[in-house]
Amino acid sequence: MASGIVGEFFALKEEAEADVLAMQLGDFYEFFGEDARLVGEELDLKLSEKGSGGETYDMAGVPVDDLEPYLTALVERGYRVAVADQRDDDGDVTREIARVVTPGTLLSPDGDDARYLAAVVAADDGYGLAFCEVTTGRFRTASVSGPDATGRALTELYRFAPVEVLPGPTARSDDDLLATLDERLDTRITHHETDAFAPGRARHALREQFGEAVDAVGLDDGAAVAAAGAVVDYVAETGVGALASVTRLGTYAPDDHVAVDATTQRNLELTETMTGSGQSLLATLDHTETSAGGRLLREWLTRPLRRRGELRRRQSAVGALTEDAIVRERLRELLADAYDLERVASRAVSGNAGADALLRARETLALVPELREAVAGSSRLSESPVADLLEELDGDAVDELREELSALADDPPKTLHEGGLIERGYDEDLDELVARHEAAEEWFDGLADREKRRHDLTHVTVDRNKTDGYYVQVGKSETDDVPESYEGIKTLKNAERYVFDELRERERELLRMEEERADREYEAFCRLRESVAESAELLQAVGRALAELDVFCSLAAHAARHGWCRPELTDERVLAVEAGRHPVVETDVEFVPNDLYLDRERRFLLVTGPNMSGKSTYMRQAALVTLLAQVGSFVPADAATVGLVDGVYTRVGALDELAEGRSTFMVEMQELSNILHSATEESLVVLDEVGRGTATYDGISIAWAATEYLHNEVGAFTLFATHYHELTTLAEELPRVENVHVAATEREGDVTFLRTVEEGPTDRSYGVHVAELAGVPGPVVDRARDVLDRLRSERAIEAKGGGDGPVQTVFDLGSGEFRGGDTDGSGDGPDREATASDGGDGTALDPETEAVLSELREADLDTTPPVEVLSTVREWQRRLDDE
Repeated sequence: MASGIVGEFFALKEEAEADVLAMQLGDFYEFFGEDARLVGEELDLKLSEKGSGGETYDMAGVPVDDLEPYLTALVERGYRVAVADQRDDDGDVTREIARVVTPGTLLSPDGDDARYLAAVVAADDGYGLAFCEVTTGRFRTASVSGPDATGRALTELYRFAPVEVLPGPTARSDDDLLATLDERLDTRITHHETDAFAPGRARHALREQFGEAVDAVGLDDGAAVAAAGAVVDYVAETGVGALASVTRLGTYAPDDHVAVDATTQRNLELTETMTGSGQSLLATLDHTETSAGGRLLREWLTRPLRRRGELRRRQSAVGALTEDAIVRERLRELLADAYDLERVASRAVSGNAGADALLRARETLALVPELREAVAGSSRLSESPVADLLEELDGDAVDELREELSALADDPPKTLHEGGLIERGYDEDLDELVARHEAAEEWFDGLADREKRRHDLTHVTVDRNKTDGYYVQVGKSETDDVPESYEGIKTLKNAERYVFDELRERERELLRMEEERADREYEAFCRLRESVAESAELLQAVGRALAELDVFCSLAAHAARHGWCRPELTDERVLAVEAGRHPVVETDVEFVPNDLYLDRERRFLLVTGPNMSGKSTYMRQAALVTLLAQVGSFVPADAATVGLVDGVYTRVGALDELAEGRSTFMVEMQELSNILHSATEESLVVLDEVGRGTATYDGISIAWAATEYLHNEVGAFTLFATHYHELTTLAEELPRVENVHVAATEREGDVTFLRTVEEGPTDRSYGVHVAELAGVPGPVVDRARDVLDRLRSERAIEAKGGGDGPVQTVFDLGSGEFRGGDTDGSGDGPDREATASDGGDGTALDPETEAVLSELREADLDTTPPVEVLSTVREWQRRLDDE
């Protein structure tokens, strides 16, 4: 068992329940044992050794003044770090935990992204949620309930992307919830003490923090109260001073926003791409100049609105900025110099704001009148929501705070405990002290010249360092001529350093004045910081306004650059897009635009066409146009009318889940189930190849039934891409289903994808051509063409006995049979059936061909690696060629 300093270290770490402990020992914070090795690896710190109780421990340390960057680096990598400070009471040295910093309570992050701390509490009928962003002081609560409460809770968590989550006692037993959080979010799961979630204690914590605001915002859901109270308790317990900045309590109803679940956000690549390459929608649209603007744009894209009034306000602002490019660019130029005022306010309230942060706040406040002046000078903007946004700010209060901050030096020192922080005129006593200090420095400035004249010396300099203090340095050639009052303190190669009594006395006096000045300036700075803290709500309001203006400018700049239009928003059930485009794809290629029309009588589009022809892009752009319209943005089209939706649901891919060990088909069915349970008549649904992960007839059956259910029971606007051509007949049976296809042409064996969407179903898939484009070896492609030609000829054979209707023949991989029958529904033509042993012309297939067909029927493509499939196909080809 370790004793002494090391034993104290391990005892404090256990008390803090932290991953890492930094314990102060004099002028350093030290790490021991595993903690030392961890920080050595993570932070590239040099290790040494410390002996204790007969054992040797690894040891690493950082200077006290340099801890924060190392602390931030550890916390941003997901560690919970405790800090133990040292106290010296008349020689009695003690150490105690001063703070515990976690990913959700870090006040000075390196990045610009929001860092939410969240809590989730399960109730009988749903979940209570709370989200706190300590760096800006934002605090929001919500409740979700209903049949898919877990999915809705996950959607909200995915939207806020918290860096740390506190599951309540009931949520901790929800394995699905916690497992999904761990898989989908890069977050730390922290089990806070159970009592903090107790209803009475939680409500008391909220009232202590927010007062009457708890009742004013209508926070009455028990689970939401428990979640919010636990967050307040957790932030208070860490002791980082972050709670002081959390002053704005707000509730929101998830139903105010468009439901965009985690799967849809991923499939539409709103904030990150599915493959890790290329650009997300956020990256494409983000032309913001400020970190706060970038955060707000992300929030808007992941939480589209359903409030038409607010959306039209945003549209008007974007429209006015789109029309006045000169003023728009002037506003962006000014915003480029803006600082993150919400975070300044939070740091000031918690006592962590430095001189540089306050200086940047002063410079940012000075931009407000310039921004107002630029807007007022534009006939388009002066009557727009942009002008209202700036006019709502309290101009007098902004000017007063900026004037008070003028007391801060234009070029303050790096640390707060040295002179030069405060300009003259802010503190009379400080001004007098500074004058005396500067006079004392002038004595040293003129000392070299005086000593030369007094003692007839020529090579004399006066300097100062930490080791020797002030000294007089005389060249080697004149050291015999120095007066007896000089006392030598150091011999150099070409000079000698001296001090004398008056020099020492003047230096002691100067040091006293420097220390007094530093203390006085620090006190003045703290008063200044307190004034900023008292104006935190003003800073937060200005920060929010500038962030919103930044987003408006970003959306307007993109709309102007790419020719986007202002969509008409309506409560009618309609989605009409003329010459629509995909907002991301159009930035990289010469895009072929397409129209889209859905209304109450045309709700369901079956989209067919070759692979790689653009079906998925067409469907995704429909979803993105809808979401952008409900963000308040312009959209990539010549014209658009968008009926507001309550949710957008997609079933597109399963890349992530395959890596997690779930089969393609299982993921398909889980996501389809979520859509069928969640979508309403007011939703937009995008489905891509549902049923492809299982056997052909199973897949067709599932896709068929899902189509009927969405059409008959749900009634949502739906775009369904499929290669099951059998489904296209549903347009004849279901009144609101229509067929469209992505066109392609073929000439002399060469296929051209036209990228245009036309009415009606496609007649071919061009799969062999797609295989060739994908780089499948030539022999395989050639053999595939031979087989395809043969199958087409088989299908062209009319059934014996002929009927009035056309005949369709299909090869069933499951049974190894060609099946045919009339397709006009008359029933007059007898079904034709030929076994796999029949070549179609009455001749039997050879045994080797039958063997290959048998192996083909039994092949499990869901579990067989692609390389093995290719190898098997090559072997089949060889065997068939030999025959």
